[in-house]
Amino acid sequence: MDVDGGRIVGVGATDAKGTADPVVDLGSVALMPGLVNAHTHLELSHLRDLIPPADKFVSWVRGVMASRRSRPDPSGADILAGIRAGIDQSLRCGTVLVGDISNTLVPYGPLVESDLAAVLFYELIRFNAPDPTSFVADACVRLAARDAVDHVRPTLAAHAPYSVAPSVFTAIRAAMDRWPERVCSVHLAESREESEFLAEGTGEWRTFLEQVGSWDPAWTPPRLSPVAALDELQFLTDRTLAVHGVQMTADDLACLAARGTTLVTCPRSNAHTGAGAPPISAFYASGVRVAVGTDSLASTPDLNVFAELEAMRALAPDVRAAMLLDSATRQGARALGFGADFGTLESGRRARMITVTLPGDVADVEEYLVSGIEPYQVSWVTDRDAPR
Repeated sequence: MDVDGGRIVGVGATDAKGTADPVVDLGSVALMPGLVNAHTHLELSHLRDLIPPADKFVSWVRGVMASRRSRPDPSGADILAGIRAGIDQSLRCGTVLVGDISNTLVPYGPLVESDLAAVLFYELIRFNAPDPTSFVADACVRLAARDAVDHVRPTLAAHAPYSVAPSVFTAIRAAMDRWPERVCSVHLAESREESEFLAEGTGEWRTFLEQVGSWDPAWTPPRLSPVAALDELQFLTDRTLAVHGVQMTADDLACLAARGTTLVTCPRSNAHTGAGAPPISAFYASGVRVAVGTDSLASTPDLNVFAELEAMRALAPDVRAAMLLDSATRQGARALGFGADFGTLESGRRARMITVTLPGDVADVEEYLVSGIEPYQVSWVTDRDAPR
């Protein structure tokens, strides 16, 4: 591996000019690109161990909202400390790039100051929206006040079809059309309650919206699956990350594959929140692009993408380990718009590589890497200042 100016310029035993370089023996390790956590919420890191597992997703959401209301200052000391701790943990676990969802944009500063690359998704929530165009325009102004830097790129996200009005989805899509270089994200088909709400306009999400004063009496259910409803709004494109997909049908997955949309799976979080177990095997069999996310520390014990791969392997023993690893590297980087920088070990990519220590008896390295890797096994290479 030959590196110049922080980027890989040659792969193999010789440098780009064909001159043999001294060989550095790293020992019994797997050399790989830094991992990509395509979906997390760093600003919820302070809620670690505070939100108990739920048997229904809406119950878990109520717990998160109650905890967040108890901390009205979004830039409070504990919240900032949690964000920084989440960034440090991500780096220790070998993550080079995150797709971070934020309702406050508070993580922007800590991310800019860190070695972690990120797409910072400014997530919009508004079901009752009398003026959706102005609502989204105001969000764009707030984004414009936080310029994209080399490693942190702010953009928009919609929360979910049960919390965002169709007119707001349309306004977000119009804003994204003016930013062809940016990507967008949405939580989609996460729970049974979401599917019921979109199909019938009833159930726990209807009750929830009425209780919090967000219900729009003029809204009528599309009587479609969540995926079909967003596709009808032309929201699903090859620049969209659809997160979770626990309740997606074969037709839903075929729609995502046809649109080039990336599906981000977070199985450990789904188990904690009561959403259910994602059909990992069906995801891969459908041909849809699959990336990996940990979700937040409010619903997972850590931000270790390797642990997420272990959960995926348990749910889908028929999927090749190489495909799972591809989801946690190349597919995530491509989906977040960083495909030219991260995700693979080839010329032109940034030299942000990790090694994973291997025991002496490993017969299948790829299978070992999806069997549960701990942070102490991970080291960064080429960058002397990278955390170890």
